[in-house]
Amino acid sequence: MMKKRYTILHHVRLTGPVGRRTLAQALHMTERVLRAEAEFLESQGLLDIGADGMRATVSGERLLEEMEPLVKMLFGITELEEELRRRFGLKQAIIVAGDSDDSPHVKQELGRAAASILRRYVTKGDIIAVTGGSTMAQIAERMTPSPQFKGCLFVPARGGLGERVELQANTIASAMAKRTGAQYRMLHVPDHLGEEAYQSLIQDPTVSDILADIRKARIVLHGMGDALVMARRRRVDERTMTSLLEEGALAEAFGYYFDEQGRVVHNMPTVGLRIEDIDNAELRIGVAGGASKGRAIAAVMRHGQEDVLVTDEAAAEQMLSL
Repeated sequence: MMKKRYTILHHVRLTGPVGRRTLAQALHMTERVLRAEAEFLESQGLLDIGADGMRATVSGERLLEEMEPLVKMLFGITELEEELRRRFGLKQAIIVAGDSDDSPHVKQELGRAAASILRRYVTKGDIIAVTGGSTMAQIAERMTPSPQFKGCLFVPARGGLGERVELQANTIASAMAKRTGAQYRMLHVPDHLGEEAYQSLIQDPTVSDILADIRKARIVLHGMGDALVMARRRRVDERTMTSLLEEGALAEAFGYYFDEQGRVVHNMPTVGLRIEDIDNAELRIGVAGGASKGRAIAAVMRHGQEDVLVTDEAAAEQMLSL
């Protein structure tokens, strides 16, 4: 009963305002059962039912946050987090229920969990480097103002012209800064460059100035993906694609391609964070989910740079089964 009511309230928080029929379908529940539970939650002051649908109240959101450790323990997620942390030598592993491949709401929950983790670790005046991608965009949407972000600077970890604007690191860095009351800087350069163009750009005073800030980042917040999927998204040429296949590239993160053992097998000339800058950062937070990404996430973890991993249940189980 507790699990059912928690699931309803949790789903409403992610999707509200939401209608009863839509919610019943999403939770594979009859409308009659859902109506009874929703009315109970409303009577407890946890749910607000209006003409536009249901939404969680402030008390409901607070209760969800307070219950999270208990719910994780009861549903076996705490044990899964500890096993993942131990297996990959992490400082902390955070797992949200579900599979991002099957539900966009799980990806939203990944964003909420990662935003919460960043808020826990950030200190005044930090420089925070962020990458692009759909998961990072979800984190940006769930950032909120907090005193810890005072004087902080969000910067893109790399260039990104050529990708969809809303998924570029520049856009995400600026969105995070605006939502938290922090500052931001932008890097207006393409994601991948030829060697000659790369050398020319890093000599430019404006570019070198922001690069200096990017390379001083105390926190690196980044996504991870399948190597070939990311290479296609970045429109790499066929020769490079063939090379990635031959080198056994399995995962991509911050412009570097990793094989199954976590070795860097390929990297593109990219204006932004270098592998040595990531090594020097005090805290690295990797965020990715979905069963389809389990092997890729594990490959990046084996490289040994991550301090905190935020993922979902499906990806975690896939990683632990390898």
